[in-house]
Amino acid sequence: MSRQDKLIKRLLNRPRDFTYDELKTLLHGFGYSEENKGRSSGSRVAFIHGVTQHIIRLHKPHPGNELKLYQIDQLIEVLKTQGVIR
Repeated sequence: MSRQDKLIKRLLNRPRDFTYDELKTLLHGFGYSEENKGRSSGSRVAFIHGVTQHIIRLHKPHPGNELKLYQIDQLIEVLKTQGVIR
C-alpha cells in the first residue's frame, strides 16, 4: 500500500489528529498545488488542481497543526464529488 493510499484510508477514518502536512501531501498527490494569495491572505489557503483548476479553500490550523473534524468532513465530501476518492 502506497503512502497516498494510507493517507486516503486515514482521511476516510475521520481522525481527530489529521495534520495539515498530511493534507498537503495528500492533495499534492492528487495534482493540487498550494496557493497563498498576497501578504494579507493570513491563514487562508487555496489548493488548485493543475488540470481541472478546481479550488479547495480552507484555513491553516493554528496554533496547532491538526485539522478540525468539520474540515475533514468537508474535504471528504469535495474529493468524493470531484471523483478523486470513493
